[in-house]
Amino acid sequence: MKNTNYLKEKLMTTMALTLLVLCFSCKKEQPKDTAERVLSYVDPFIGTGGHGHTFPGAVAPFGMVQPSPDNGRGGWDWCSGYHITDSLITGFAQLHLSGTGIGDLADLLLMPTAKAVDLELFGKSRDSLPYVSQFTHDDEVASPGYYSVLLKDSNIKVELTANEYVALHKYTYPTGVEPSFIMDLGYAVNWDKPLESHITLENEKLVVGYRHSTGWAKNQKLFFAIESSEPLSIKRFVADSKEATESNDISGVKTGAQFFIDPNTSVVELKIAVSSVSIENAKENLNAKGKGTFEETRTKTEKKWESVLSKIKVETPVDSLKTIFYTALYHTHVAPSLFSDVNGEFRLQNDSIARISKGHVYSTLSLWDTFRAENPLLNILQPEVSNDVVLSMLAYYDEQGRLPVWTLYGNETNTMTGNHGVSVLVDSYLKGLSDYDAEKAYEAAKETMMRDERGLAPYKEFGYIPFDKLDESVTISLEFAYNDWCIAQMAKALGKDEDYNYFLERSKAYQYLFDKNTGFMRGKSSDGDNWRTPFDPKYSNHREHTDYTEGNAWQHSWFVLHDVQDFINLHGGNEPFAQKLEQLFTESSEITGENTSADISGLIGQYAHGNEPSHHIAYMFNKADMPGKTQYWVREILDTQYSVQPDGLSGNEDCGQMSAWYVFSSIGLYPMNPASGQYEFGSPIFEKTTISLDADKSFVITAPNTSSINKYIQSVKLNGKQLDRTYITHKELMNGGTLEFEMGSDPQ
Repeated sequence: MKNTNYLKEKLMTTMALTLLVLCFSCKKEQPKDTAERVLSYVDPFIGTGGHGHTFPGAVAPFGMVQPSPDNGRGGWDWCSGYHITDSLITGFAQLHLSGTGIGDLADLLLMPTAKAVDLELFGKSRDSLPYVSQFTHDDEVASPGYYSVLLKDSNIKVELTANEYVALHKYTYPTGVEPSFIMDLGYAVNWDKPLESHITLENEKLVVGYRHSTGWAKNQKLFFAIESSEPLSIKRFVADSKEATESNDISGVKTGAQFFIDPNTSVVELKIAVSSVSIENAKENLNAKGKGTFEETRTKTEKKWESVLSKIKVETPVDSLKTIFYTALYHTHVAPSLFSDVNGEFRLQNDSIARISKGHVYSTLSLWDTFRAENPLLNILQPEVSNDVVLSMLAYYDEQGRLPVWTLYGNETNTMTGNHGVSVLVDSYLKGLSDYDAEKAYEAAKETMMRDERGLAPYKEFGYIPFDKLDESVTISLEFAYNDWCIAQMAKALGKDEDYNYFLERSKAYQYLFDKNTGFMRGKSSDGDNWRTPFDPKYSNHREHTDYTEGNAWQHSWFVLHDVQDFINLHGGNEPFAQKLEQLFTESSEITGENTSADISGLIGQYAHGNEPSHHIAYMFNKADMPGKTQYWVREILDTQYSVQPDGLSGNEDCGQMSAWYVFSSIGLYPMNPASGQYEFGSPIFEKTTISLDADKSFVITAPNTSSINKYIQSVKLNGKQLDRTYITHKELMNGGTLEFEMGSDPQ
């Protein structure tokens, strides 16, 4: 889900990033609280460098608002609005994306100012904006639920915090200036484009309005209510580059305002609530959830983060491993984002207003990425959120007639391949998270896979998608096959035997595409006899005239999660399968082609950890009776693809998936096939891990002698009983107990 603009920017940013990484590595370690608060190990700057695309601003777990600094630059590395190589801040918008490969949102930009500015320059590019300020990373602080920075040009300190519904800004002004702040509703970067906006000064402390825009999400309607702690004594408005006469409101495509506070004021606090529905709903969100001061809100949000992150306690003498782990766990709780208002209402992409009667509706559903490990992790740690995600998907199904693919701000973006709303729904249902109408949920999954769009028509006709019918045919066919297998499992659980047999047969689509002569999945023509030629397994052509999505044949030939034994048999058995799999990691890393995908990153051989299709692959050795190979390569990935530096992620964070892989793998488990309910063993790096399942039940994983040398599992015991398999089940984990790994220096 990324963009090749990265290639044009790489040379410009590499040197700056290198200098910053050196700077960060020289900073003193943050002192750890004597009570070992896990919050002290989280570094929100991890992922803001390289191509992680995360933001450092404040957010509550799964919060509706994410106030964060914006650099005002477009381009791939600014998809979250911020990149560590930048030295300018244009302002602080209230909505941001965590780790995606397409840039949108950054709505409702605010910026404190110390003098009157030229309003007619609002809505322009960064180089023309009159309120931009320099900053240095030495003057930044970020922790879960809090961010601060000193704006060098005005000497104003900005602090941000948030709860689930309300963003809070705190501006501390130097003496002798004109304290004020601006709103620029014409501000837009990357895919975002304003269509209509409005601002009203409703009273001396309350500003309301809306901003309608289009972009990755085609129909974004944001309504807001902003409450100031101090009276706004003077106001100035602008619409489409023309300053307005004295008035209390303004409308246009690109509107903006500057509000002044009494010159004797040194500190101003703003509370900002938003809604997809109406100004009245934004005000209701503000009134219901905007109580308390900045510091009170910060403290409450920090306590929520401490509670969330303490659900997993890892024990190791290596602090850097704790920093990587707890930052990863933090990133897995940023998205999905709360979307329904306090009264349960939310806007659908067709402009209808829906209401949920129980739970919450979530958006920012990056399902192609997150079905692999992020959603399975939430099934364990946040079952109520997982259940609400299914309810949310069913609400989107009611509107569009199929489960979502990639939902942003209530809009279907149709980004990426497959139909993994199906995978997420079935995975949650089979794990007992089913506080919804199961028959309706099954109907939604079945209807999604029985339609004709997105490649389903040729898939149903041929049993696979021929390359002469659709680009990315191999990837889409393999992902549809997994979606079909998931539906088959739900059909079986509901006693729908005819559907079970039908979808199980369709799930064998991978058999059509496996070329025994080369050992790769290849594009096959509609006559069923010819492969696409010429064939180069290292060749990449990003998203067009290709059989693979954001990758090549090496990376996409392993997506058979659901029938690995048959997949092994296609290779000729365990030995040739493992030999080919080993070659993936040891093959030279060059990628051929003139339009290679920038998403092929984090390379170990041809294995690309920086993109999600590779994430399950190292665990497939387990199924070929060579678990030592899984343990070796999982440890290699853990050691080389994550760090405590700003570029500590080897690819896009993608709404928690990159981090969820680390959370699972570092404790020794991974959901290679999520809907199977099995967690494959890898190579645990922590001496002890305690997962709190509820108030009086936990699951403990011990590996007391694990080390960089002792990375191989010698034996495993579950609740004192020896295991002769390479996995545990979801039920076993959720029942609580102890999993004991005996580690050693040689594979068994």
